[in-house]
Amino acid sequence: MEDLYEVLEVPRNATQADIKKAYRKLVHQYHPDAHPGDKEVEEKFKKINAAYSVLNDPEKRARYDQFGTTGPNNDPFGGMGGVDLGDLFGDLFSQAFGGGFGGSRRRSDPSAPRQGDDIEQLVRITLLEASKGVTRDIDVMKSETCQHCNGTGAKPGTKPETCSRCHGQGQVRQTQQSLFGQFVSITTCPECHGTGKVIREKCDECQGSGHVRKKHKLEVKIPPGVERNMRLRIPNAGNAGINGGPAGDLYLVIDVEVNPEFERDGADLHTTLILTYPQAVLGTEAKIKLLDGTTESLNVPAGTQHGQVLKLKGRGMPKLNSALNLTGDLYVHVYIEIPKKLTDKQKELVKALAEEMKTPVSENDEGILGKFRKWFQE
Repeated sequence: MEDLYEVLEVPRNATQADIKKAYRKLVHQYHPDAHPGDKEVEEKFKKINAAYSVLNDPEKRARYDQFGTTGPNNDPFGGMGGVDLGDLFGDLFSQAFGGGFGGSRRRSDPSAPRQGDDIEQLVRITLLEASKGVTRDIDVMKSETCQHCNGTGAKPGTKPETCSRCHGQGQVRQTQQSLFGQFVSITTCPECHGTGKVIREKCDECQGSGHVRKKHKLEVKIPPGVERNMRLRIPNAGNAGINGGPAGDLYLVIDVEVNPEFERDGADLHTTLILTYPQAVLGTEAKIKLLDGTTESLNVPAGTQHGQVLKLKGRGMPKLNSALNLTGDLYVHVYIEIPKKLTDKQKELVKALAEEMKTPVSENDEGILGKFRKWFQE
């Protein structure tokens, strides 16, 4: 696997500003429009964009630096993000101190309604879709109440029985004597696993869980202005609740694809404009391609310098949830192209210009090979 830092030609301790600067330089150098039909340049251009999509994202860069990869589904921690620390510490304190920290109160009534678990769904969109907003049909795998047993988990015609060990409490209390006095511990009932009920004959559809996993098609609306890694909440679209409780929430995690022609910085966009030397010197009216594919005229003043930045106001991204429909700007970074090959007439004109400007230039353009040929011919 090619090192991403080498692809962008930056050291591993490069700042985010260094990475952006290197990316813009390489995009200008290897843009396919400047090398039509060159497959090697196209592949190089793809690698540059892929490397930038990782190193420009602080979280992905950190994972890459540590693991050498961004990991499956951008999650190198193997799904540990779903651990509920409140439940974890609640159980520990409940076992050690008899529920004084809230753990036993949470489980004191196993039949009480509880909200279902939240779920996350990755949604990948283009930069244009992020600009205009988009409606998507997505497939979501989530749990729902088993219709075969109406969520009881018991075979139709039967019903769960109250656990004889914990008497429906879901917890068992144990008292032990020690040198320091009486020690009381409360643990989850091993017979009913905290539910307070025992199912003798399980439902064939849900195997006694009371829930089944099914795929649901859901229409979601993604508003204009969303950014990468934003989480959009859709209430009650998550897993079904327990004991008639409300469903959890669905969180859409937004992934915006890298656009090779535009770089995003918040609500602002950045693009490049390649000028010839005469255009930069004398000025020109340039057609700038916008994100939606249309073009807009930009006045390039005479004497524009290489690296100068021009601005098209209001041609960036919309600002999310802006009541005034505010938008960012489009910044145009100017690059002056120096031709590598000139005709004889073009060379004479450039030399004449150099003489007029009293600018010293090379007296000949034979190069070292030409000098060798001339030496051997004499």
